[in-house]
Amino acid sequence: MAQYAALAADGHSASPCALHNAWKPSGNVFRRFACALAFALPMMTVSAATSITDCDAPATARLLQPSMQTAVDARAYWLDASTLQWPGKPATGRYRLLRSRDAALVAAVGKPVRGADAVWPVVPSAVRLDAGTATRFEFIPEGMRARLDATVSAHVRASLDAQWLLVQEDLRGRVIDVTGLQWPGLLDAVFDGDHADLGLHVDSESTRFGLWAPTAGHVAVCLYDSEGGAATALTPMHRDNATGAWHLQRDGDLRGAYYTFLVDVMVPGVGLVRNRVTDPYSVALSTDSVRSSIQDLDDVNNPALAPPGWAGHARPEAPASNVDMTFYELHVRDFSASDASVPAAHQGKYLAFTDLSSNGMRHLRALREAGLTDLHLLPVFDIATVPEHGCVTPALAPSAPDSPAAQAAIAAVASRDCFNWGYDPYHFGVPEGSYASTPKAHDDAAAVRIREFRDMVQALHGIGLRVGMDVVYNHTTTSGQAATSVLDRIVPGYYHRLDANGAVTRSTCCENTATEHRMMARLMADTLVVWARQYGIDSFRFDLMGHQPRAAMEAVQQRLRREAGRAIPLIGEGWNFGEVANGARFVQASQGALNGTGIATFSDRARDALRGGGCCDSGRDLIAQQGWLNGLVYAPNAQADPKRPHSDLMHAADLIRAGLAGTLQTYSTTFADGRIGTLAQLDYKGAPAGYASQPAEVVNYVENHDNLTLFDLGALRLPSATSREDRARVQALGIAVVALSQGLPYYHAGIDVLRSKSLDRNSFDSGDAFNRLDWTYTDNGFGLGLPRAADNEKDWPLLAPVLRDGSIRPTSKEIGWTRDVFRDWLRIRATTPLLRLRTADEVQRRLRFLNVGPAQNPAVIVGHLDGSDLPGAGAHEVLYVVNASPQPQTLSLPSEAGKHYVLHPLQRSGADERVRGARFEPDGRVAVPGRTAAVFVVE
Repeated sequence: MAQYAALAADGHSASPCALHNAWKPSGNVFRRFACALAFALPMMTVSAATSITDCDAPATARLLQPSMQTAVDARAYWLDASTLQWPGKPATGRYRLLRSRDAALVAAVGKPVRGADAVWPVVPSAVRLDAGTATRFEFIPEGMRARLDATVSAHVRASLDAQWLLVQEDLRGRVIDVTGLQWPGLLDAVFDGDHADLGLHVDSESTRFGLWAPTAGHVAVCLYDSEGGAATALTPMHRDNATGAWHLQRDGDLRGAYYTFLVDVMVPGVGLVRNRVTDPYSVALSTDSVRSSIQDLDDVNNPALAPPGWAGHARPEAPASNVDMTFYELHVRDFSASDASVPAAHQGKYLAFTDLSSNGMRHLRALREAGLTDLHLLPVFDIATVPEHGCVTPALAPSAPDSPAAQAAIAAVASRDCFNWGYDPYHFGVPEGSYASTPKAHDDAAAVRIREFRDMVQALHGIGLRVGMDVVYNHTTTSGQAATSVLDRIVPGYYHRLDANGAVTRSTCCENTATEHRMMARLMADTLVVWARQYGIDSFRFDLMGHQPRAAMEAVQQRLRREAGRAIPLIGEGWNFGEVANGARFVQASQGALNGTGIATFSDRARDALRGGGCCDSGRDLIAQQGWLNGLVYAPNAQADPKRPHSDLMHAADLIRAGLAGTLQTYSTTFADGRIGTLAQLDYKGAPAGYASQPAEVVNYVENHDNLTLFDLGALRLPSATSREDRARVQALGIAVVALSQGLPYYHAGIDVLRSKSLDRNSFDSGDAFNRLDWTYTDNGFGLGLPRAADNEKDWPLLAPVLRDGSIRPTSKEIGWTRDVFRDWLRIRATTPLLRLRTADEVQRRLRFLNVGPAQNPAVIVGHLDGSDLPGAGAHEVLYVVNASPQPQTLSLPSEAGKHYVLHPLQRSGADERVRGARFEPDGRVAVPGRTAAVFVVE
């Protein structure tokens, strides 16, 4: 292997594996290349000139100079431009900072350092940090801290493209310990990245490129005339030392051309690498995101980029308050991939939303007419895990309801099929290409996805629906030198959150990003502005938002309002877990920490009480952990614990009331144990049940894309003898509780047609078949076969008999009934302002719960809303009664005696015949049929 260089530090030649072992890290942040990948990287000397052949090489990385250092972690931190800290190390002893411009450092314990071209002593001292820095790094344990003098700091700044190590030595100069450094603190302190001109700017006279790469030694732009052609130009960029960005201006309008960057950067544990990368600020991409494309999104009169009328198209009116919104969560492929009423070329694509006469669009239009306001799309940004060219959809042979055949056929092609939920970010500001049509001969592939995304938004706006999208800024799909790792191959170790050893944290699922770092927060804000301004997106849902700082979310909120010219509602998952839990690194954008911002978090309080159990139930718990909707205590199934206390049902009822009251921390009511207190004093798994300060800060739901659908949960947890009709009624009760709750209602697409995923608890990669929606209302998907082995196989013995039970599978009658009842609930909420109260004070003043305390009937929830003196209330008083029991229930409500309640007009004429049997008597007695939610009004 003559192309591999000698190990310069000791003069011995190195075999490929020896060389690989010299820079192959193990179990830390520098876990970059596998051995085989190392051999695939042709090695150059550090002074190798950039060549246009690098623009077209099959490999996207070229090893210029291998690191001589064996695996090393990164336990030391740069706190600012001149201060470093090594946790756990004493403030006495000998420390030195080492540099090598050609990756030649070798620091082995017990031996002197070799290969350094510069060495500086590091003298520990009692360095005082400014308040902001101290707060930022409060999570770091105590240890040796030192501030470098101005000369050394200047050398560090001038050599950010070099290899750096920090060592602790004995008096004879032998290494006691060695570590790499974590650089974000220094980079954020040294460079004014907020004012860097990044991304692409093109006009009739010139084309400008900007890339933030402060640790790069050289950056160049490769230009291509087409998405598949060879490079036509290679031009070096120029570094701006103030911002850390690299810039290039080319004369002429290069619209329609393509480009990549060549970035020479030192990758810890690997060496000096020349990475060919796309632009993290890409506005357009070639097929499969191989190259960035030069497009001008402002050129809305260009028919290649925008449909006719895009610039001035009418958009639905913004809500007066966010509580006026109702969300319907939908995946682009789910919507139309199986809809025969959609042209074959549009199935599973953006353009399916433009087929206004299709079954799916008729469904959405009917929902809008009933009161739906917002369609929320699962990820539609550029996804790393779906092939955009040549993806496959396996043909499934008919099989038994409990057969593993369907899931096996899908799993066999999962890496190249057309389906994924899409929580695998690749480029944050570009529409996903697999949802776009195959370009025609004269089309620019990069432009097609832009135009068709806008087609979709314009069509949805045209039927009166606002469009929201799911965004994922808490992680990337990969990091390090992986082919789909864009950010880490430009600024290694910056964009991701690292643990105490320098490893990328993965508590989210994947490679956690660090939006507490200035330029990751900026990338998030910049790309969100693109979606709002250029694509007409009306709201954003943030995946795992609790992994992001509250400050970053507030900055996004303010910037969107300023640059989009309108308020953009923000909602997200405020779960509190992982390395950031309980504010370990910053004030999180999590439940209870966003009060006063107007940013809403999903509430799990009522959700869990309604459904029972938790997200990850398995084994017997998958069936036994019943919730309020599916029989907890009052209708136990065969697996339920017969000794489960009645108090569990009472507590579940309290938690459901908490959800109905908007999960407001200050809302006061009577609890099952007789106490009168605020919802902040009600327990939810060791946390306060009430955490929000205003109704608009809470999203209420009973089902979304994650976990089992509500129908599938009922298939497992309802008593097996439950009729098809009553299974549909249980579904309707879940829908009703969400509609009746103060806050923002959020529904999963298909909840209204008894959607089943054949008991798949995690269908993110289960293909079109398990995620199918049937807008003919004849098949809900139950009994397709055993769900995906990867997440469900351990429970197959429990799932198989349920799937075999043909009495569970609904007919078109139950599906159609649920569809119509859902629309009734949309109408009830839309026409009842008392269900959409704006403030916590209004909720406290107007909402009170009856049938509470130790003597309650916990299978029945009763809420009273006072509409007196509320302008436009529509009803003077509203009384809702939700009966989860299979049997009719009668309650005495003395406080309501003498009032003239009648059933809500929409229920008197609605789809549910059983509810018309609900009665309110003048003496205060109310009777409600089994598994029924009734709304009474005083008109």
